[in-house]
Amino acid sequence: MTAEIIIQIILLGIALSMDAFAVSITYGIAYNDLNKKRIVLIALTFGIMQALMPLIGYFLVELIGFIVDENAGDSAGNIMSIVVSWIAFALLIFIGSKMIYEAIRGLRSQNVELKHDRTFNIKELIYFGFATAIDALGTGVAMHAGLSDNVTIFIHVAIIMSITFVISLIGLILGKQFVKLFKGKNEIASIIGGVILIGLAVWIIISNNLS
Repeated sequence: MTAEIIIQIILLGIALSMDAFAVSITYGIAYNDLNKKRIVLIALTFGIMQALMPLIGYFLVELIGFIVDENAGDSAGNIMSIVVSWIAFALLIFIGSKMIYEAIRGLRSQNVELKHDRTFNIKELIYFGFATAIDALGTGVAMHAGLSDNVTIFIHVAIIMSITFVISLIGLILGKQFVKLFKGKNEIASIIGGVILIGLAVWIIISNNLS
């Protein structure tokens, strides 16, 4: 494992973590009950998912290549990457649209009971972690082509996980600082967060089609 490969992995980790960075900002903006423990949990979840997906892609190619042939493994990995990208698209569109709808309803209503405050939810965190890491599945397929082997792949994904963890922490902190500008206007923050998620959903599809 050369220094050149390490640099490539670091740059790859930074690129892959941008989706997690965007969603982390959304979390910081739209969720009003984040403490230090939850912030670390969110960043750690994004990091783990970003490491898990390349491993799945890599060893999927390895398994199919062993059973059939290497070309079949590459094809299966690419197909799987496309399918899960559309799943991520649907999840992000759904969650983002729901955030915007509930926030607008809260702004229009004069009833305090309908005022919308988003709170931390483990199920949503798993959804977000899955959606932000989808593009890394195809990366695992590409890493199998020569960047990694059966030993170094674990070192490489550990680097990617660490980078994603740190960048996600930065995004969460920035989001929490940004929300102070709204001075309690949680609905407006939720609308901005929803727009970020919908934009990310569109980007996942566009980037998948371009790759």
